[in-house]
Amino acid sequence: MASPVDTVPVNRIDGAPSSLGDFAGQVRLVVNVASKCGLTPQYEGLESLQKTYSDKGFAVLGFPANNFGGQEPGTNEEIVEFCTTNFGVDFPMFEKISVTGEDKHPLYQALTAAQPEASGGGALRERFAAAGRLPADSADVLWNFEKFLVGKNGDVVARFAPDVKPEDPIVTAAIEAELAR
Repeated sequence: MASPVDTVPVNRIDGAPSSLGDFAGQVRLVVNVASKCGLTPQYEGLESLQKTYSDKGFAVLGFPANNFGGQEPGTNEEIVEFCTTNFGVDFPMFEKISVTGEDKHPLYQALTAAQPEASGGGALRERFAAAGRLPADSADVLWNFEKFLVGKNGDVVARFAPDVKPEDPIVTAAIEAELAR
C-alpha cells in the first residue's frame, strides 16, 4: 500500500502532473526552497547531495514556497532560471506551493503529520523564539530549507531544521542509512 506522502498529487515546475510516488523505491529529500533567503546558498549542498547519491537511488525534490518573508516571489519559470543559472540545479523541482498556514499544501500536511519535529540546528529556532516568531503549531515548518527525508517505501523517516546544511553529517548519515535498507 502506498504511503500518504506518495499519493498526494503535485505538479512539476513545468506543470506536468506528478507525485512523490513517481520516486517510489528511492530515498528522497523533500525541501521547501526559496531564491531570496539567507539560506539560499543551500542549493549548492542540495545539488551536491543529488550528484553524490543519485546513482544509488536518491533524489532531492525541491518545492518553492513563498511563505516566509516573501522570499520566493518569482514565477515557476523565474525560479527555474534562477536555480539553473546560479546553482546549476539539476534535481527535480516542483511548482510553488504553500508549506504552512491555512492554505498548506496536502503534501506538507502529510509530511508534518508524519514527522512533527525537526532534528538538528536550533540556532534559528532560538532566534525565532526570542523574537516571538515561532509558529503557533510546533509541527509547522519553521522557515525555508526545512528538509524531510522520505524512505524508499514512502515513510517519512527524518526531518531536519532549516539551518541544518545539506552536507551536515546528520543528514548524510540518515541518507546513507536509508539507502542501505
